[in-house]
Amino acid sequence: MVESENLTEGSISRHIARLSGVMIVGFIAMTLGQLVEIFYLGVVGLDALAAITYSFPLTMSLSAFIRGIGIGASSIVARALGEANRHVAAVITTHCWLLIIIVTATFTIVGFYCAETIFRTMGAKGEVLNLATTYTRIWLIGYPMIGMAMVTNGVIRSFGNASYSASIMLSAPILQVVLGPFLIFGLLGLPELGLMGAAVVAVAGGACQFLVACHWYFLREKLFRHELKSLWASCRDILHVGIPAASTNLIQPFSTGVTTWLLSGYGVTIVAGFGVASRIESVVAMVTVGFATSIVPIVGQNWGAGKFERVREALKTCYLACHGWGLLAAVGMWIGAEFLVRLISDDERIVESAVWFLYIVPISIGFMGMINIATHSFNALRNPGPALILSLARLLIVYVPLAVILGFWFGYQGIFIAIALSNIGVGIIALFWNNSVLANRLAQLSR
Repeated sequence: MVESENLTEGSISRHIARLSGVMIVGFIAMTLGQLVEIFYLGVVGLDALAAITYSFPLTMSLSAFIRGIGIGASSIVARALGEANRHVAAVITTHCWLLIIIVTATFTIVGFYCAETIFRTMGAKGEVLNLATTYTRIWLIGYPMIGMAMVTNGVIRSFGNASYSASIMLSAPILQVVLGPFLIFGLLGLPELGLMGAAVVAVAGGACQFLVACHWYFLREKLFRHELKSLWASCRDILHVGIPAASTNLIQPFSTGVTTWLLSGYGVTIVAGFGVASRIESVVAMVTVGFATSIVPIVGQNWGAGKFERVREALKTCYLACHGWGLLAAVGMWIGAEFLVRLISDDERIVESAVWFLYIVPISIGFMGMINIATHSFNALRNPGPALILSLARLLIVYVPLAVILGFWFGYQGIFIAIALSNIGVGIIALFWNNSVLANRLAQLSR
C-alpha cells in the first residue's frame, strides 16, 4: 500500500508544480492523441473529419458528466485524507465505482439509440450523419471502461499521486497513435476501416486505461471495501457535488455542440475547419486545465486540515500561472496557425476557417483557465452552485446571444469572436466570485 501524499505541509508552489506538471503531460498527451487522430482522418477525407466533429460534443458530454461525478467523490476523498481518515476515502471510492457502473451502462444504452437523432438535430446529413452515428455507437462500447478510468483518475489525484494518474491518461493516446494507422488505413493486411478504425482504437484505449486503474484500486492501494450499508449515504454525498459538477462539465461540450450547429449553416468544410482548429487549440489549453486539476486535492486537504491561508496561496498561484501560459499560447497560435492547420488538411476552405479560429479564440485561454480554477475551487469547497451558475450564464446569457448577433454581422468569424469574448467576461466574474465565496466562508468559520 502506498500512502497518500500530505499536501498540507511544504511549498504550495512545489505541490502545484508537481501535481499540475504531471497532469499537464497527461492532458497534452491525450489532446495530442486526438490531434493525431484528426491528422489520420484528414487523410481519409472531408466526410470523416466532419463526422468526428459532429460526434465530439456527444462523446465529450458523456465523458464530462462522469468526470463531474468523479469530482464529487474526489472532494470527499481529499477532505477525508486531510483529516487522516483513509478508511472513509476507501469506502467512498468503492461506492463511487458502483455508482459509475450503473450510470455508464444506462447512458450507453440510451446513447446507442439516440445518437442519430442528436446528430441530425445538429445539422449532420447524408454520409456524414451515417459515419458520425456508427463511430459513436462503437465508442459507446468502451464508455463504461472509459468512465471508470476517469473517476479513478480524479481519486488518485486526491491521494496526491499525480504520476500514476498520468500513467492512466498516457496509456490511451499511446495506443491511439501507434495502433490507429493500422486499423484506419489497413496496414499489414488489416482491414481498412477509416473512421470506424478510429472508434475501435478508442475502445481499446479505454480498456487499457481501465486495466491500469484496476491495478491501482485493487492491488496498489487495496481500496476495495465490502461495506454496502452506507452505500446510499455515500452516493447522496457524492452526488451533492457530483450532479452540479457534472452539469457544469456538460456546458462546455454543449457549447461545442451549439457552435457546431451554428457553423453547419456555413457548410461542411467550415464544420471540419472548426474540428481541426479546436483540436489544435485544446492541446495548449490543456495546460491551464492541468493547473486547475491541482486545486481539488490541495484545497480539499488544506481546508480539511484548517490551513486556509494555504488555500488562498494555491488559488493565487494557479491564477497567475494560467495567465502567463495563456499569453504564451496565444502568441504561439498566432505565429503557427496556418502551418499547424496545413499539417492536417490542405483544403483551402478548411484552412481559412481553422486559421481564423486560431487567430481569435486563443487570446482567451488564460481567462478560460480562470473559469476552470474557480470551478474546481467551488467543488473542492463542496459549494458547486456558483460553478454551475457561471457555466450556464456563459452559455445562455453571454455566448449564444453574442454568437447569433456577431454571426449575423461577421459570418462564422463572429461566432469565434463570441467564444473569446464569453471566456474573457465570465473568467473575470469567476475570479471575483470565487474570492468572495472564499472570504465569506472564512468569515463564517472565524465567528
